[in-house]
Amino acid sequence: MRHPPRFTSLLLAGCLSLAGATIARGQAPVRGPLVVFNAGSLALPFNRLLNTFASLHPEVVPAQENSGSLEAARKLTELGKIPDVLGVADYGVIPALLVPRHADWYATFAANAMVLVYTAQSIGAGEVNGTNWPDILLRPDVRWGHADPALDPNGYRTLMVFQLAERHYRRPGLAARLDAAIPPRYIRPKESDLTALVQVGELDYAWSYLSIARTSGLLHVDLPREIDLSDPVRAGEYAHARVRLPGASRTAGDSVEFRGDPIVYALTIPKGAPHPAAAEAFVAFVLSADGRRILAETGLTPLATPRLGGPGQPPLSLRRLLTTE
Repeated sequence: MRHPPRFTSLLLAGCLSLAGATIARGQAPVRGPLVVFNAGSLALPFNRLLNTFASLHPEVVPAQENSGSLEAARKLTELGKIPDVLGVADYGVIPALLVPRHADWYATFAANAMVLVYTAQSIGAGEVNGTNWPDILLRPDVRWGHADPALDPNGYRTLMVFQLAERHYRRPGLAARLDAAIPPRYIRPKESDLTALVQVGELDYAWSYLSIARTSGLLHVDLPREIDLSDPVRAGEYAHARVRLPGASRTAGDSVEFRGDPIVYALTIPKGAPHPAAAEAFVAFVLSADGRRILAETGLTPLATPRLGGPGQPPLSLRRLLTTE
């Protein structure tokens, strides 16, 4: 599996030149802390983005917290911890859990696809494909895992893949059989936790994203587009899959239903962000041509047209970078 090209010194030099030109035009330099909460599958992309952003703005001190997207959102709703920027693997998390109290807008910026990752030593590695993977996973000697649906979109997307596979392969009861086949010990808080377990051979397979397969060196099963949640044209088909989960507070008994949807990532600057100037500059960098290049180098698919969602408006400097839905 080939790794994406590294961020080159030529690109960095170009970014530094651009930053110098911006400051020369009179924009105040960005400084101080920058706290980012992000989905586990954004750990590597946002790490690269933050490091490059800090090289352009040496007085910025970035801090990054990785977790499942739902867990990241509940840091605001349950713990009262407010970051400067929140990045999630499912744009729907923001309107479902954070609007209107903690956020009133979000910007979409990247896409992904569901895959099943494995190694050459995994049981069934020589035969698994986009058609027979359910039968491989249902073998009693095969160990496989997925993320916790209550904490991570990859977890509830796994359950959606099961439901869509049942329809696509015309195999009644398949979703329930797959859901019942996985031991609780192989359900982890976020999908990135499973990568190492597959790499060291503790698991044969794990549900993950194409971006992680591209950057981890793991083999992966390319699923049919009818079930991999990657194709905007099939949004109507994906919507047949539904999963109900705890809402903004896991202890309050509220719940929210997520429907199958093409995988789209989003970010926002929450209300009350402690360092809004740094947050605004970082979001602008993520949405810039150089930010999009880093997203692509770290396995994601940058959206051709980032879109604005939610009832509110972002800072004026960001509006020109977004298309309204």
